Amino acid sequence: MLSGIPLYLVLLAAGVVALYGGAELLVAGAGRLALGIGLRAATVGVTVIAFATTAPELFVSTIGALNVSTDIGLGAVIGSNIANIGLVLGLAALIKPLRISPIVMRRHVPFMMFAAVLLVVLGANGTIGRLEGTILLLVLAGFTAYLVYYVNADPAPMADDPDAGEGIALRDVALVVGGLIALVVGSRWLVSGGTGLLSAFGFSDLFIGLTVLALGTSLPELAASVVGALRGETEFAIGNVVGSNIYNILAVLGIVALITPIDIATSTLRLELPVLVVFTIVLVAMMGYGRRLTRLDGAGLVVGYAVFLYLLYP
Repeated sequence: MLSGIPLYLVLLAAGVVALYGGAELLVAGAGRLALGIGLRAATVGVTVIAFATTAPELFVSTIGALNVSTDIGLGAVIGSNIANIGLVLGLAALIKPLRISPIVMRRHVPFMMFAAVLLVVLGANGTIGRLEGTILLLVLAGFTAYLVYYVNADPAPMADDPDAGEGIALRDVALVVGGLIALVVGSRWLVSGGTGLLSAFGFSDLFIGLTVLALGTSLPELAASVVGALRGETEFAIGNVVGSNIYNILAVLGIVALITPIDIATSTLRLELPVLVVFTIVLVAMMGYGRRLTRLDGAGLVVGYAVFLYLLYP
């Protein structure tokens, strides 16, 4: 088993690169296609782009659940959400303090809290079945409709993208198709490499999902938020993570549960799910105090994430 470690490392690295590249292509193509058929730029940002950046988690969770176990999918989602808060926002805030948009605080953050609590409630019996999956997807539909309604109801602060309504371009279709292909291939490589590598050392599927796969699928959010912080677009970093965490739970786990029921281990109910809720509550408290995340807040989030990884180690 140990002789295959070099191959697992190559698959793991190639999978991360393919996932990141595929997400970038999908975001660019889907955004331009949506604008091309006349959607407002803001609407695209809170719906199409938010869902597109969740695509790595969706593909990894689905393929992992079908080919390995549902622990892979559940671990990837819980681990990714915790990494989004502790690592992604923590690093972004360390680079530059993040301003919190009143709209994000009022409209999006409550849904992030609700999604985390809903996951705990629906999974309290140890299983997220097709009924629970349907509930998650119905909540997702309500959240998306809510966003679209309020974004379109608000007056735009500036002119929409000049390319809006100009129709569908073949180049944009190619970007979407290429992004989807890269995501499928990258997901398979990441799942194969990550599970093979850690399984060779005796780690469980849940641990693999919570660590290697979670970090790998959080790369698009990490890159986008860090770049946004460096460019001074700090509100984007917040919206990116909040939207991703909502879609991870409602869309990814909802879809995976419809395909195959997700069993939740007792240890997950006692550690990982409570940690997710605690991270979410702490983040909301930090954002509510002074409407910004300071460098001190960022350091606290990163340290908290490091402690979480330490607690996971068997």
